[in-house]
Amino acid sequence: MIQIVTDHNIIEALRKLSHPVHISSVGPDNLPHAVYVPPLMPDQLGDQEFCREIGISYPYLGGSMAKGISSVAMAEELGRSGMLGFFGAAGLRFSAVEAAVDKLSGSGFPFGFNLIHSPHEPDLEAALAELYIRKKVQLVEASAFLALTLPLVRYRTHGIHRAADGTIIAPNRIIAKVSREELAEKFFSPPPEKLLRQLLDVGAITAEQAKLATRIPMAQEVTAEADSGGHTDNRPAIALFPAIASLAGRMEQKFGYAVKLRVGLAGGIATPAAVAAAFAMGAAYIMTGSVNQACVESGTSDAVRRMLAETRQADVIMAPAADMFEMGVSVQVLKRGTMFPMRAAKLYDMYRSHDGLESIPGPERDKLEKTLFLAPLADIWRDTRAFFLQRDPCQVERAERDPKHHMALVFRWYLGQAAQWAKDGASTRTMDYQVWCGPAMGAFNEWTAGSFLATPEKRRVATVARNLLFGAALLTRANILRYQAIKLPADFRIEPLEDLHIKEYLT
Repeated sequence: MIQIVTDHNIIEALRKLSHPVHISSVGPDNLPHAVYVPPLMPDQLGDQEFCREIGISYPYLGGSMAKGISSVAMAEELGRSGMLGFFGAAGLRFSAVEAAVDKLSGSGFPFGFNLIHSPHEPDLEAALAELYIRKKVQLVEASAFLALTLPLVRYRTHGIHRAADGTIIAPNRIIAKVSREELAEKFFSPPPEKLLRQLLDVGAITAEQAKLATRIPMAQEVTAEADSGGHTDNRPAIALFPAIASLAGRMEQKFGYAVKLRVGLAGGIATPAAVAAAFAMGAAYIMTGSVNQACVESGTSDAVRRMLAETRQADVIMAPAADMFEMGVSVQVLKRGTMFPMRAAKLYDMYRSHDGLESIPGPERDKLEKTLFLAPLADIWRDTRAFFLQRDPCQVERAERDPKHHMALVFRWYLGQAAQWAKDGASTRTMDYQVWCGPAMGAFNEWTAGSFLATPEKRRVATVARNLLFGAALLTRANILRYQAIKLPADFRIEPLEDLHIKEYLT
């Protein structure tokens, strides 16, 4: 039994996560009270069965950030550390995604790839799904889906069969990222019968496989995405997660699945308090994003990492999304240090107000060319046309028939390039950087202020992850003391620790 006497001893005892804490104290009734805090290691957080199924030690997932910002190096480092990273395939050329698949397939660590909904490029979405099937990528993060699509169902149902004991085996696993209950319901449901019939008609699945597919959910795990960077509905985590967790319970009962439906949480996950809160609500796992972009392994530039290190919670704003520009979909981006959000909003306003580039008044066109595009719009269209002739020729054919679509593609050139300029650290385009970022970045900077993690060069993705998990376990143990009427020292604070120090406390 450990007798705790001083405030310092209380803190040190709590930090030794593998050791129980016993405190003998006198209560308000002057009678002796025995207080107990059980051991709590980071690998005990979340759903341990989920971790075993996907081959990781900790319920910590690095979400996919487009254009390879969630890089091969990031996925490798998380996998090496007993966690899992999703490669950010969205917005990359097919060949770049294929090269990343080949590299990660030989890493020996668990990994996943992103499959983003591409309503304007359905052929690319289908090609990526086929690539993942061909290369045996058996875990994808499905993001930004507005509805289930044929390529997604094709991926999920490929290779489905019964084991010798009668268990239904679906080799390809989907973790869906959603921020609306109606979308979570679609993913928790079996594949739509209409899409199964289409796959059956073209011979992609057999009649037996179509029958088996009606007994499995499209996604056994759904990530409730709260206020985050990139595509988001800015939903509050404390309201969103319980709603989707409740839905999971109802859907599991409704369909009588042989597997457990699980819900993880993303968006705003950047401090030990946020991680502890997620697991306290019952999250099977957590998924991080913005904080990973600030780490040295991310596929962005040092210039962006420095900008992110100065970000506060109010330094983010919604702006038009390049991939769903015509639909009016927005993404959350950094506004501090860049004029991108205002310029992108201006382009969308012009798109709504005009039928094509030719209908934009001359002075407005001149202003666009001189201050935003830095080139004649005809030159921008020439480059855009050449790009889409390789990527998706149908876009060019449509643009040459439809002046408004032509205008949309030209405006999307700026939105797409703005993300690339940021990724490359283009010094002449700093004011046009598009940096996907949520308020979690500001919370992380506030927590790490004055510590070694305040320096961008010291931010390693696994070190950040270990600190978040260690801090969450420590805070949970501290709260157990509070629930037993034990006051913690007034200066108690969870500070970031070097990897070596965390390891010492875990032994």
